[in-house]
Amino acid sequence: MSEHFLLRHRDIPGIDRLDVYRRHGGFETIKKVLTTMQPSQVLNEVKASGLRGRGGAGFPTGIKWSFLPDNLWPHYVVCNADESEPGTFKDREIMESNPFQFLEGLMIAAYAVQAKVAYVYLRGEFWQVANFLDEKITEMEAAGLLGDNLFGTQTSIRLYTHLGAGAYICGEETALLESLEGKLGQPRLRPPFPAVYGLYGKPTVVNNVETLTNLPPILEKGAAWYKSLGTEKSPGVKIFSLSGNVQRPGNYELPLGATFRELIYTHGGGLAEGRKVKAILPAGASSSIVSVDDDKVLDTPMDYESVAAIGSQLGSASVIVCDDTVNMAWLVEKTVNFFKHESCGKCTPCREGTFWMNRIAGRISSGKGTSADIDLLEDVARQIAGKCLCALGEFSVMAVQTGIAQFRSDFEEKVHSHTTERV
Repeated sequence: MSEHFLLRHRDIPGIDRLDVYRRHGGFETIKKVLTTMQPSQVLNEVKASGLRGRGGAGFPTGIKWSFLPDNLWPHYVVCNADESEPGTFKDREIMESNPFQFLEGLMIAAYAVQAKVAYVYLRGEFWQVANFLDEKITEMEAAGLLGDNLFGTQTSIRLYTHLGAGAYICGEETALLESLEGKLGQPRLRPPFPAVYGLYGKPTVVNNVETLTNLPPILEKGAAWYKSLGTEKSPGVKIFSLSGNVQRPGNYELPLGATFRELIYTHGGGLAEGRKVKAILPAGASSSIVSVDDDKVLDTPMDYESVAAIGSQLGSASVIVCDDTVNMAWLVEKTVNFFKHESCGKCTPCREGTFWMNRIAGRISSGKGTSADIDLLEDVARQIAGKCLCALGEFSVMAVQTGIAQFRSDFEEKVHSHTTERV
């Protein structure tokens, strides 16, 4: 794709400066929205565009907004910028290099749901990004682009940043809200859902950075234009964070429906000489492992429906590529170690299950396990699945279950690699 709609800094140097952004149409869309459209019209336009949440779940954005009741006030918008998924690094690039489009999108969302205050919740390690956004917010206020009576209207919008303390669990929206309120970052029981009982017990929309950055071009060019990109059920563009055994890892903005082959070989430069793709994790550590045993997988369109059809999830599109040198038992150990470390401990299946999966996977990967340990690891994962308070526990078993199912020989290889030492 020659033109970028989200990573516009790649086409327009200096767009992170307010004067450059405004020279290229910046804040004209929010001005149009505030002066010529009702909040309901904005909501309906986003709903018509088919924009789906880019944080992982892929839920339709406009429909999510429509869940907020109109008899409970105030409303809040919270941006989830707690980008902690292993393999995901798209939101950081947007905030660092195209910040004003993101902030303009956050303002559009606030107006659509009639919120006067919006927060950007950033992972604790993003303190430099938070300081940078604070500078941009100050510039917007000084220029009259943010604050009270915007563009001569009665609309007032305020934006604030908030840093977490470096916990992956705060990427889960209810844990994020708890943390934003100053409490321990642990998921809430649901229902009630954030749309009814969110920040400070009030109706709240939680959207991802990339989702919000889509809003200015959608409101500028219209829903029909947006639906002309991507696929019928997965419209628009997506930033794919490509990493692993590829020559050119990085972020690539492509229409939804582009294939894994195009991402890996055309944009990512392919693999090292003589190597071939063994497996793909389409959504980072949280996703099911997809075995690449024929060309059909590489030619699969990267959209929400097609990736689900091959047994995985598109999620945040953090595509990790494993070549034929990677042992899946080693990879599974790395993923479960991460989830064990990041479990908040609130629910027993996740707290205990990730601990024991990590112990067993480590035993297997180090060559100290037995064939019975492979079955035990699979059994523990099965007992976790479907029993956790939030998605973290469910995500922790994805690589385990699919890794053993598709690459059991890799686990057996580790088990038998030090047989003589154990005798």
